[in-house]
Amino acid sequence: MTAPLPPSERLRVAHLNPRAPTVFDLTPDADRCAAIAAELGISALSRLTFSGEIRAESGDGWALSGRLRARVTQPCVVTLKPVKTTLDEAVARHYSPHLATPEGDEVEMPDDTLEPLGQFIDLAAVMIEELALALPPYPRADGAEFEAAPEVPAPDTRRPFEGLDKLLRHRDDD
Repeated sequence: MTAPLPPSERLRVAHLNPRAPTVFDLTPDADRCAAIAAELGISALSRLTFSGEIRAESGDGWALSGRLRARVTQPCVVTLKPVKTTLDEAVARHYSPHLATPEGDEVEMPDDTLEPLGQFIDLAAVMIEELALALPPYPRADGAEFEAAPEVPAPDTRRPFEGLDKLLRHRDDD
């Protein structure tokens, strides 16, 4: 599990200014990046920044817009050699107090940018979730390719009961 969050990573909604955007800029230190990498099951996370703003939206909702930038190292799915990937992702979330918190193990949300609004907006949680979603699912080293499967012999094209009728006729003749 990651270290406790600094206060600037969790914003109390009641303290946000509805008339002006709240700017944020998160850059976890090396220890925190190592903890996030371990949590996500990746080899290394050498750089991570998440910046943007939160502003009031349509009455009592809030909109988060930002940019996630990261440099990750994952093992190649073919050779297990380290593969470094640079990520640069736009992030958009909309928080509404009229959306209930989903319950159950598997929940389908109508809009993947829509979130229920609680007392806090957890910027670190958004950063880690967006990083997890942006990771390449099957990283490959340059030139790495799967080997062709061994050639399977052609199936027997003979029909298994092809001569059975002849055998039965000869048997009846006896």
